[in-house]
Amino acid sequence: MARSSTSRTRVIVRQSYYWPDQQLNFWIIIMLATGGVLIGVFAAFVRDQQQFGLGIPWIMPYGITVGALTILFVWIMLALIYQRRLLPGVVIIGSFILLILYITGIIETALQLFRNTNGIVGQCNSLNSNAPGNGLTVDVLAYLELQSICQSWEAAFAFWIVGAVFFLWMIVLGSQVARGGGGGGER
Repeated sequence: MARSSTSRTRVIVRQSYYWPDQQLNFWIIIMLATGGVLIGVFAAFVRDQQQFGLGIPWIMPYGITVGALTILFVWIMLALIYQRRLLPGVVIIGSFILLILYITGIIETALQLFRNTNGIVGQCNSLNSNAPGNGLTVDVLAYLELQSICQSWEAAFAFWIVGAVFFLWMIVLGSQVARGGGGGGER
């Protein structure tokens, strides 16, 4: 009996995706700034709460965590871009998860800011109506610090919205890249 040999060859085909460079670079810069602002603002709030001996509301460590996850996600994307292995599925899933986290941040920050007159905006408006005069006094310093806190809350709210919009944009861009049309195509 003769021996028959069968040879099998394995062919690995790696599909590459074209990501539009300028759009991706712009998105990366904006998301690094967004994550940094969230970390910075909420870390300052935690410090202030501890200095006053008050409890720390959950939105503050949540904001720090989401900001850190945003920066981590961008760094992972940069590593995958460097290796030329950035897959649309990874971007879409990561962006969707972070989009949900950002929407949660928008809702809670909006509740803190805009709830009746006891909200932060109501307190800031009453603070502005009682603004002290000019000069180097403790009252002016206290007013400026409180004004800074009010503006930090507004900045955090704005960056929650910016992050949500940009993650939604990345989901759309990732789906276009996966289809090979719109924002990019296969190379």
